[in-house]
Amino acid sequence: MRENNAFLHEGSAAAQRQATPAQEAADPSARKTIFLVDDNLTNLTSGKNALAGDYNVFTFNSGERLLKMLERTRPDLILLDVEMPEMTGYDVIKIIKAKEETAAIPIVYLTAKSDTESELEGLSLGAVDYIVKPFSPQLLRKRIEVHLLIESQKRELHHYNTNLEYMVAEKTKTVVELKNAVLRTVAELVECRDDITGGHIERTQKYLSVLVEAMVDVGLYREEVAAWDVALVLQSAQLHDVGKIAISDSILKKPGKLTQEEFEEIKVHTTFGARIIEKIKKNTAEHEFLKYAKELAATHHERWDGKGYPKGLRGRDIPLSGRLMAIADVYDALVSVRPYKKAFSHEEAVAILSEGRGTQFDPALVDIFLTISDTFNEIANFHSQWPSDFLFGESY
Repeated sequence: MRENNAFLHEGSAAAQRQATPAQEAADPSARKTIFLVDDNLTNLTSGKNALAGDYNVFTFNSGERLLKMLERTRPDLILLDVEMPEMTGYDVIKIIKAKEETAAIPIVYLTAKSDTESELEGLSLGAVDYIVKPFSPQLLRKRIEVHLLIESQKRELHHYNTNLEYMVAEKTKTVVELKNAVLRTVAELVECRDDITGGHIERTQKYLSVLVEAMVDVGLYREEVAAWDVALVLQSAQLHDVGKIAISDSILKKPGKLTQEEFEEIKVHTTFGARIIEKIKKNTAEHEFLKYAKELAATHHERWDGKGYPKGLRGRDIPLSGRLMAIADVYDALVSVRPYKKAFSHEEAVAILSEGRGTQFDPALVDIFLTISDTFNEIANFHSQWPSDFLFGESY
């Protein structure tokens, strides 16, 4: 028993001497640690003698002592006897495999039980091998070597996959950030042509965001919204006025009322915007984002009563994204200074939108807007504090 206690005392130092994963990665030749569990002192001694030349071997005379040590440290492999008093090897492996922190430790049964049923039971419980005693030291070392190599390769593959996932995620993030930067710059360059309407893009995005959130809260158009990637819808809203690139400055910046002919020309920005986006769509695989962008560009001037443009769509034939953008776009136009008008007050804008309920705008969406109009006012007031020459700021 004194010698066995010496084995147990030596095992208690495993946590201090076991190589960390980082050390193992730096030095693949670092000695691996093996826990040997058997209630027979002779078996413990012979097993340790067979392996000590190649591995750090720590011995335990019961499953209970092994489990206690596993609370403090993890070996690279466990050699486990089956027939032990109080707690059999089968009992021990069930506990080890049930815990996330120990489930991955490979376990090899080293036992005198040689019948097929016992071996099948051990393997079905999660053991990686089943070695019958008495064993050949050379064969034992070779089989352990194979299992440790397999485990090492599994860890290396996991490490590689984790790093690969991280690199792909970082690359994807960089691409997305670049795409967003390009989109915002293009949208703001178009916006610049309106002279005094700087910030319209970001404000309308925020109006859309609070409208969608309020819709979700009350369950309005639940099925349609559930099919959306909301982040993409909001992102694509940046391009809703991209078609203005086709409109002449004399019309965009005209200080007075437009003639009928000029109004017909400015209406073209919806179809031209959709055409631009469709052309981009043909040259890229990113169709989901562009689908939303095209909808918004083409339909944000349609009216609920069918008197809008460019197609005169009516009611729910107008895509939901376009109906939402109509409210955000008109509200912002009303409370903003434009070359042809002064800014309306928030109260005046709310009254005008309310009057358009069921004619210009989706009545259900107007009802939602009226419950959150104060948030629209806060967004508009926040952005009005920034000077117009801050147009290309990252966030304003």
